[in-house]
Amino acid sequence: MGWMGVAFGLLVAPPQLIKIIKTGKTDGISLLTYMALCMALTCYLIYAISIHDPVFITAQSINLCVNSAVLVLLIKNRRKG
Repeated sequence: MGWMGVAFGLLVAPPQLIKIIKTGKTDGISLLTYMALCMALTCYLIYAISIHDPVFITAQSINLCVNSAVLVLLIKNRRKG
């Protein structure tokens, strides 16, 4: 079930990242929300590492990478505009 959760989790953030990369637009996406999300994912990852749970580590690592990329693009686009 854990690996299925990882798979479903991959259906959420990557499409947003792909859309931003294709269009270059981040209108309507909350910078504060993505900052908080990345902080939460970092905490979850630290916890997952501490309990040595490979499914949880994988899920949080992937989510943190994808959502951090979105955050970087949000910051980059805010500086342009």
